[in-house]
Amino acid sequence: MCSLGQPSAAVSPPHGPAPLAPGLVRRMASFVYEGLLLFGVLMLSGWMYGSMTQQRHALQGRTGLQGVVFAVLGLYFVWFWSHGGQTLAQKTWRLRVTAADGRPPGAPRAALRYLLSWLWFLPSLAAIHLAGLSSATAIGSTVLAGILAYAASSRLLPGRQFLHDVLSGTRIVDVPAVVRR
Repeated sequence: MCSLGQPSAAVSPPHGPAPLAPGLVRRMASFVYEGLLLFGVLMLSGWMYGSMTQQRHALQGRTGLQGVVFAVLGLYFVWFWSHGGQTLAQKTWRLRVTAADGRPPGAPRAALRYLLSWLWFLPSLAAIHLAGLSSATAIGSTVLAGILAYAASSRLLPGRQFLHDVLSGTRIVDVPAVVRR
């Protein structure tokens, strides 16, 4: 078993070839599970924002709410990635974010990874804006297609990592299962 500061057996030393990322289905399952877990966190954040600003209408102060949601998500991910390399969903799915040396990324690298992770959504959001889409079905389909294309593009990148991992100098690795006796 490895400590949080030491590379796991699944992480190769910096001078060796980078291991392939865990399977895409498992990483996407972790992504979906993360969304389920964060639903409650974001509901609480939205309620607190609405209470503190005395928001009376959903469109009133929505830019501020978007900023709060962005900050809350950033704090959540940066904290977990820089303190052990795993969010709650990543622990469940036995995934870990590491820097090139196999250790959890520091806060600056984790923050860069968080900012670059929005690349998942930017192409589809730009397409929605440029095409003038307004129906929920068209918007949802475009976002889903963008996410699937981004995920599939990892097959073409070094170590089958996502683009934001390649650009931020991080990678997703397997965490070996702990055998309990």
